[in-house]
Amino acid sequence: MDVLAFADVQLLDVAGPLQVFASANELAVAAGMARPYRARVVADGATVTASAGLGLVCEPLPDAASPCDTLVVAGGWGVQQAVRDPALIDWIRTRARHTRRTASVCTGAFLLAAAGLLNERRAVTHWTRCAELAARFPAVRVESDPIFICDGAVWTSAGVTAGIDLSLALVEEDLGRALALDVARHLVVFLKRPGGQAQFSAALSLQKAGERFGELHAWIAENLAADLSVASLAARVGMSERSFVRHYRAQTGMTPARAIERMRLEAARRLLADTALPVKRVAARCGFGTEETMRRGFLRSLGVSPQAYRDRFAAGVDTAR
Repeated sequence: MDVLAFADVQLLDVAGPLQVFASANELAVAAGMARPYRARVVADGATVTASAGLGLVCEPLPDAASPCDTLVVAGGWGVQQAVRDPALIDWIRTRARHTRRTASVCTGAFLLAAAGLLNERRAVTHWTRCAELAARFPAVRVESDPIFICDGAVWTSAGVTAGIDLSLALVEEDLGRALALDVARHLVVFLKRPGGQAQFSAALSLQKAGERFGELHAWIAENLAADLSVASLAARVGMSERSFVRHYRAQTGMTPARAIERMRLEAARRLLADTALPVKRVAARCGFGTEETMRRGFLRSLGVSPQAYRDRFAAGVDTAR
C-alpha cells in the first residue's frame, strides 16, 4: 500500500490513514491473523515537509507499473503545486492502472482528477473546494455532501479527518465490519460514519450560521421526538412566536421547521446505517411521527427512500422493516 505525499501535504491526510492500517495490523495479529497491510509513504524525494512543519521520511516513488494493492493520495495546500507537476500526474495515472483500488483524502482528489481518474465518476473533496473541483474538472460528478464516495475502484473522501472514515471503510471491505469497528474503538473514534453521512452535522452547520440559537440547537438534537412546534421553541428561548421566526430565519437562513427536518434526517440516516431498528421505529425515535412522513422527507432531501438509504449504507447490519 502506497500513501503519496508531497511538499506542504496535510499531515493528517497521511497520518490518519497510516494509523488506521497500523491499528488494523495490530488487532489482526492479536487475533491470530496474518499482518494484512504493509503501508509506506512515498514521495518524489527522500523527505517532504508537511504544511504543519513536520518532516516526513519517505520512500522513493516506486516503478509506476509495479503491482500495488492500494494507492492513497493525500491532500493539503501543496496540491496546488503538485497538480502542476506533469511527471507526478503521469505517475499517478500509470500507478492507478496497476493498483486494485485508488483513493484520495481531502484535496488529493484534485490530483486524481488531473490524472483523469475521476472522469465520469462521482467524487467528493473538502466542502470548501467542491465548487472549484467541479469548475476545473467538469467531467467529474462532484458531490459536496458525503464523507467519502466509492465509485468502482476509485474512492474519494472529504476534508482531513474524513480520511480516517475512508480508511476504516477500506479495512471493512478487506477484513470485515467487526475488525473495522474494533479499529475505530481502538482509536477512540467517536463514530464509524457511513460514507453518506454529511461532511459536518446539521447542528454544527446551524450553530455556525447563528450562534444566538446554539443552545437551542443542542437541546433539539437531544430531543428530536419532543414537541418542537414554533410555540414550544419560542417559549424555550423567551421570545414571541413571530419574533422567534423572524430572528431565527435571519440568523440561520431557514425556517425552524426546515432546520428541525434537517436534524431529524441526519439522526435517521445514522440510525438506518448503524442499527437494526425497523424503519418505523427510526421514524418515531427521530420525531417524524409516521414512517410516511420520514419517507417524504428522505425523498425530498436525498432523492431516495429510507429503506433504499439503508440498503446502500448499512453494510453488515441485519435489518428488519
